[in-house]
Amino acid sequence: MSTDFGESFVGEGAEAAHVNTVLGATGGPVETAWVTALATPRAGHVAFVATVAPGTAVRPFTLFVNKAAIEGERHATLTWGAAHAGVAAGVMEAVAEGTVPEGEVASLLLIAAVWVNPQAADERAVFENNKAATLLALRAGRAGNPTVSDALAARHAPTNAYYRP
Repeated sequence: MSTDFGESFVGEGAEAAHVNTVLGATGGPVETAWVTALATPRAGHVAFVATVAPGTAVRPFTLFVNKAAIEGERHATLTWGAAHAGVAAGVMEAVAEGTVPEGEVASLLLIAAVWVNPQAADERAVFENNKAATLLALRAGRAGNPTVSDALAARHAPTNAYYRP
């Protein structure tokens, strides 16, 4: 299997979710990155194995990496609670629908880099947006989207959540 790279942005305002995914085979470069990230936490950034319930890891094994440094108790709770649960649900939905084939799960590793805005407040919106963003990122990665043509077509009017001319 080649490595799938996915990206998705779902929602608006502080509860929006931005998820990047890297899905690849065990024994390859994704495994090296996965293990290295797990073994080298940084201040404000603690990568961990995502779970769908305590003691039940997401399959394929998924490393949750927060992109925003934790800023206070509420941000920590939303990141490690609602966003984590949303990512777990999104990954398992991708397996259930076949985007990530169930028969390949044992030989895959996933890295999910997850943005939770420190100003976020709505736990349910953070969960739902991260679930949707994770599923969409995995679908995009599997489909090879965006295409180079898509990216070239957008180059004349770049926008993002922080820049809208």
